[in-house]
Amino acid sequence: MHDLETLNTGGYASTTHLKLTCPLPSGLPPAILTLGATLTHLDLSSTGLSSLPSEFGTSLPNLRILFLSSNNFTTFPSVLAECPSLEMVAFRSNGMTTIPEGSLPKNLRWLILTDNQISTLPEDLGKCERLEKCMLSGNRLSSLPESMATGCKNLALLRLSANRFESIPEWLFNLPKLAFLSFAGNPCVKEQTSAATAKAGKRFDLERIEWKNLQVQETLGEGASGVISRGLWKQSEEYAEEVAIKVFKGGVTSDGTPKDEMAAVLAAGFHEGLITVLGRVVGHPDEVVEGGEGGAAEGEEEKKKFQGGIVMQLIPEYYSALGLPPSFDTCSRDCFPEDASLSAAEALGMLTGIAGAAAHLHQRGIAHGDLYAHNILASKADRHALLGDFGAATIYGTDEDIYAGMEKLEVLAFAHLLEDVLGLIRREKEKKSTQTPEAKMAIEVADAAPPAFRDSSELTEEEEEAIAQGLEKLQLQCADPQVNSRPSFEDIAVELEDLVGFRGMMRIPIPNLN
Repeated sequence: MHDLETLNTGGYASTTHLKLTCPLPSGLPPAILTLGATLTHLDLSSTGLSSLPSEFGTSLPNLRILFLSSNNFTTFPSVLAECPSLEMVAFRSNGMTTIPEGSLPKNLRWLILTDNQISTLPEDLGKCERLEKCMLSGNRLSSLPESMATGCKNLALLRLSANRFESIPEWLFNLPKLAFLSFAGNPCVKEQTSAATAKAGKRFDLERIEWKNLQVQETLGEGASGVISRGLWKQSEEYAEEVAIKVFKGGVTSDGTPKDEMAAVLAAGFHEGLITVLGRVVGHPDEVVEGGEGGAAEGEEEKKKFQGGIVMQLIPEYYSALGLPPSFDTCSRDCFPEDASLSAAEALGMLTGIAGAAAHLHQRGIAHGDLYAHNILASKADRHALLGDFGAATIYGTDEDIYAGMEKLEVLAFAHLLEDVLGLIRREKEKKSTQTPEAKMAIEVADAAPPAFRDSSELTEEEEEAIAQGLEKLQLQCADPQVNSRPSFEDIAVELEDLVGFRGMMRIPIPNLN
């Protein structure tokens, strides 16, 4: 974080990143325009700005990333079209209503317009051929520019939740690189969401857990939609169970609304590849009771911090996130620690579980919307993984033919996961190649042992290679540019299970030693 006084006295003359959080009642400080030679990243969120000077684009030719969220821009500044290097723009929560034609930067890759009042998008959005990530949740949109169908072929992630779509454009389901799509909270899926939630209540006996019976302990994590804490669920005077408690917050997130997330979590039901929901929180002090005496208005309800809560199984501490969220450079693809790696056996066990979980969801007409490694908790020791974070989930139903393509879009997300995991397998192979001669000799002896005397969880190099080749073949199928040619998650699960057998975790053919 930087300060205005140092900026005005030339203290940041060669900086590449600048962030100010102080109020800027006089508009953009002129000193910022003198940083054009080096400035690439500018964050002026929550400073009260409502306009940019006409020379902004020409003065900052190297600017790549611009954050102007939580300000007062009611109109998207047309001057940004003159920024030749600008790739990422964020105008979240500005009360924005208008985006003029010709105002978007031509090299735009990442556009954030979440939580505004935009009802139409400019037709020339389709000219943003590099657009990869587009966040539009929490607006007043009911349609998308037709130009996007032919111009936005690189679009990988699109958030349309909490808008006014009566229908979703069919051409979306044919975009070759679209893998992460959400449109919960729109009129087009209102009935599906209600039906799935009601059906979930009949499918399994979900506990109604009184807030007074919960003891909230330390925070485990906090995201845009809520806070997850470790806690105790007191089920009697003698017994209390360790659990995880998620309390949802109000407001629109970049993915959608907490209300829709909770609906998807409850509708998902039980699966070994999903984090188990034990019950729904009732009786919270700030709970809004629907239909209660003098019921709260919708706007007032949104201001309440508590928007619902769920109690979940507590995941053991040895589970950890499989990946890291995308960076500014990777945009729509996950990152991974430099030392992260997986054996083929570990990877196969995890992927089989995640594919099964995704098949389970789509059988119920639910798209996860955010099938990323960073949303997967994994245990290498157990070769097991859990898919979490339903913030971008959409309940699209099972009766509408128009949404049949939802699953095939998400299969592309699984293709990306396969590609990432294959990279982790290669890292593990490289680690083994640098082992000491003694360690290599021990592995060779173990590989040569007859199956009856070999640890059933260990694989030979040939078996590991066979798994990697099988995963590479499957990855190509899942990444087919022809969306309808991709396999279903049920087919994917079957292919992966064909590699899983009674000999440890694998059914890779073992050479005949007789």
